[in-house]
Amino acid sequence: MIRIQDIKLNLKEDKSKLKEEILKALNIKEEYIISYSIFKESIDARKKNDIHFVYTVDVEVSNEDKILKKSKNKKISISPIISYDYVNKGEKNISKRPVIVGMGPAGLFAGLILAQMGYKPILLERGKAVEERAIDVELFWNTGKLNTESNVQFGEGGAGTFSDGKLNTLIKDPRSRKVLEEFVVAGAPEDILYKNKPHIGTDILRNVVANIRKTIISLGGEVRFQSKVTDLIIEDEKVTGVIVNNNDTIYTDILILALGHSARDTFQMLYNRQLSLVQKAFSIGVRIEHPQEIIDKSQYGDFAKDSKLGAADYKLSGHFDNGRSAYTFCMCPGGEVVAAASEENRLVTNGMSYHARDKENANSALLVGITPEDFGSPHPLAGVEFQRRLEEQAFQTGGGDYTAPAQLVGDFLRDIPSEKLGIVKATYAPKIKLTDLRECLPGYVVETIKKALPEFNKKIEGFAHPDAIMTGVESRSSSPVRIQRDNNYESNIKGIYPVGEGAGYAGGIISAAVDGIRIAEQIASE
Repeated sequence: MIRIQDIKLNLKEDKSKLKEEILKALNIKEEYIISYSIFKESIDARKKNDIHFVYTVDVEVSNEDKILKKSKNKKISISPIISYDYVNKGEKNISKRPVIVGMGPAGLFAGLILAQMGYKPILLERGKAVEERAIDVELFWNTGKLNTESNVQFGEGGAGTFSDGKLNTLIKDPRSRKVLEEFVVAGAPEDILYKNKPHIGTDILRNVVANIRKTIISLGGEVRFQSKVTDLIIEDEKVTGVIVNNNDTIYTDILILALGHSARDTFQMLYNRQLSLVQKAFSIGVRIEHPQEIIDKSQYGDFAKDSKLGAADYKLSGHFDNGRSAYTFCMCPGGEVVAAASEENRLVTNGMSYHARDKENANSALLVGITPEDFGSPHPLAGVEFQRRLEEQAFQTGGGDYTAPAQLVGDFLRDIPSEKLGIVKATYAPKIKLTDLRECLPGYVVETIKKALPEFNKKIEGFAHPDAIMTGVESRSSSPVRIQRDNNYESNIKGIYPVGEGAGYAGGIISAAVDGIRIAEQIASE
């Protein structure tokens, strides 16, 4: 096939015009085209008076060699082959089935690849199946009744299930395409294969996750919910099994630890079992909410209401004279702020969008980077304790019932507690309490956010709107721990493969899923 890059269509032009542009670029007649497909679609909004779509397309034609030889256009080339190739299996015999702990993206895709290659893995998830999990989450949001084993953090699909379902990634790994293709097979919209910033949305992602689980089972895999690994069986520095729920034993020589970033009790167990854990930097801050129309206007100008563009997003970062950095993370266009606690008497926020992204507000995490030097202890789990202290303070500041502390940006910048809302309606449930966020954030975080707000406002007009709402605290941006692994992806205890976000090797759905595939390949190759 032939790949053509940089085809531009304005907002009034339909995708059907792509064929006309293909004919023009290749200088051929229509009968030479056998088929064509979109490989990539992005929005170029750098000039507000000239917003347009940019396409890369793959075209199947007759007389391909002749057409390529004739073309002098540097934007025309042979399409690279991007199909996924399974690794060749190694020579070691497996006497016991591989066990995977955790069913977030890393665990699911490690399980899927192993199942597709005939290994029949056993997947253990401490939480519930996504259908039941959604009920527990809604109950928490509506009543404040928290299930510590079935919530936004724990359960099938991992923490990303209750998010925007964002699928863009900074990693350049061909396995990313495999992840997207499997999502489509499982029910995700096909446009995630070519959109520059693909997303699924929490509503569709829940069904996709359930369908991947059904595929694993159909291939001989086994899935057990409400099955928390509470201990390991280790002999001669090799894993030989796991204890589930302090009762059941499963023997295995291959254990994939696909923990989420909130599996704090499991981190403690691993530390007690002398796995090599080290501190890892992460970020803390707040969720900031604006009317979506403010973001749309800033990004798209007079084209803000064009239905083709949808809800606008942003990504901002800055380094400041206090030596700290701030950035926005997990931006949710047309979304809502959600309660994301997993432990009693500790408060955490997150953001979420449905596929339509049609809610009134935009939100994102507004975070400040912290390092192990901030933790106050050299202990490998000191970052966990740092998070807990922060979350306990937020819980108390909000009133002790999962009501979240919140403050308007204008009041925050003036160091006065907020007393009433302005034009922005808060979306966090159960509810918010207007207060002073200095009561639950470290001074250096407050200082850095104060520096960031006016700077970010230069890039997104209205970002520092005095009525924008900041809700605290966002503390689970990534894992505070890294489970060390060698060049073969094994921990210091042989047979244990730490993987994904909780182990400290990924950040986001795609990178975690890719890491899961990578570990499955390593195991198969052996």
